[in-house]
Amino acid sequence: MNREENLSQLKDETKIWDIAIIGGGSSGLGVALDAISRGMSVLLLEKADFAKGTSSRSTKLVHGGVRYLAQGDVMLVLEALKERGRLLKNAAHLAHDQPFIIPIYTWFDRIQYTVGLKIYDWMAGKLRIGKSKWISKAATIARLPAIKQKGLMGGVVYYDGQFDDARLAVAIAQTADAAGACILNYTKVADLIKNDSGKITGLKVRDEIGKHNYTVNAKMVVNATGVFADKILQMDNPEAPKMIQPSQGIHLVMDLDFLGGTDALMIPKTRDGRVLFAVPWHGKLVVGTTDTLREKPKLEPEALKKEIDFVLETAAGYLTKEPTRADVKAVFAGLRPLARPKEGSTKTKEISRSHKVILSQSGLVTLTGGKWTTFRKMGEDTVDYFEQVTGTKPNASTSADMKIQGNTTKPEKGHWGVYGTDAKAIHALAESHPEWKEKIHPDFPNILAEVIWAIRNEMAVKLDDVLSRRIRMLILDAQAAIDSAPKVVKLMAEEMGKDQAWIAAELADFQKTAEKYLIK
Repeated sequence: MNREENLSQLKDETKIWDIAIIGGGSSGLGVALDAISRGMSVLLLEKADFAKGTSSRSTKLVHGGVRYLAQGDVMLVLEALKERGRLLKNAAHLAHDQPFIIPIYTWFDRIQYTVGLKIYDWMAGKLRIGKSKWISKAATIARLPAIKQKGLMGGVVYYDGQFDDARLAVAIAQTADAAGACILNYTKVADLIKNDSGKITGLKVRDEIGKHNYTVNAKMVVNATGVFADKILQMDNPEAPKMIQPSQGIHLVMDLDFLGGTDALMIPKTRDGRVLFAVPWHGKLVVGTTDTLREKPKLEPEALKKEIDFVLETAAGYLTKEPTRADVKAVFAGLRPLARPKEGSTKTKEISRSHKVILSQSGLVTLTGGKWTTFRKMGEDTVDYFEQVTGTKPNASTSADMKIQGNTTKPEKGHWGVYGTDAKAIHALAESHPEWKEKIHPDFPNILAEVIWAIRNEMAVKLDDVLSRRIRMLILDAQAAIDSAPKVVKLMAEEMGKDQAWIAAELADFQKTAEKYLIK
């Protein structure tokens, strides 16, 4: 995936792309993957880095949504369970099954969750990844050694999926790129181009790295910008009403020994009626989430003190060792692009997570809502609008069977697993330059060869791309990422031919970003 080669494709201003997609998060990448599976010419433009926003800040779960089942959103759960099964098959190196345990303290909860999760199993059908079951108090303690035992009756075990969100985004981008799509990061859409009838025919584009401007033509333009969708809608029509209500969710990352074992903990009802997860992930424990209304969308949202306190207090109610602010290695916040509720309603947890595709008078197609698990189906539903926009019926979608870059059922052990079949090539890089075998940080297994790989093959352009989304150090241990930054940026500069001024600017930018991941 070579950025310069892809940028050169924009020089031909006579070319008319079938689909131009604005946004390189899970939604935009899902559209690109589906469109390329139908043999279309595809251009994807992301103003920052792939999954820089919400798509790298999830709870790391590929799930049907037990909570949505409780709310009666059966169709969303059915769709998500089907897509969960496909993703576990098509990206087996990045998504895998994860056992969860719900600790039970009342007879009513035992009946409620045992029955509810049997329905969840049944809905997954042949794509089910494990059978839910009741386990005794002793078995619950053996599997969750740090769980509070007072009043504990036992637990209900069920199975869902877990994944690495940012790594999956990069792998989808690589998959679409290899199939012929033109995928670009740090390429901002400056304006929409319309004909005399007011129909969109293309885009004005700015390369944020090289500072060049381009004009591109497209038969259909897709707005897949998540919480920033209103900006594109208002670029199309300044009178367009706001459609998106950003809702913030935060996660705290701490040492795994706060939970113990390899099972995840699911707390089905917190004091404000939400669900809290504590999930083992890359050797740490990810605990979240919250649901807090925010008015303005931001690329780097910050966790609020009240959110951090809520997660710590809720977790402390279930764990023998109470986590404190000092135990938090990193905190990260993401914004959900929820449909703006009707006047007077502010309960974001009750807003459906189903996706919507909206067609504007100008022909702009906007994809909103949805969840990571259903990214492919969201893409398919969006590309289906091609006929309405252009009058030409597209080929049938084949994305349901597309294997994602690196897919293998036997990934290497340890942190190499996320690379799948690409791990061998990174080992070969390290062999060719033994100095690249050096660890980036003493507490992490990642080596310098992975930085070179990220630049050459994964379109990493900035220090933040490498330490936050190619290697997940920033959200696993923010201080470790800050400490690693000088070594990583020096290697990047050597590889990319950058000077000291670039190094200084990157370090300053990264420090500013990383500060938001530390709890002061």
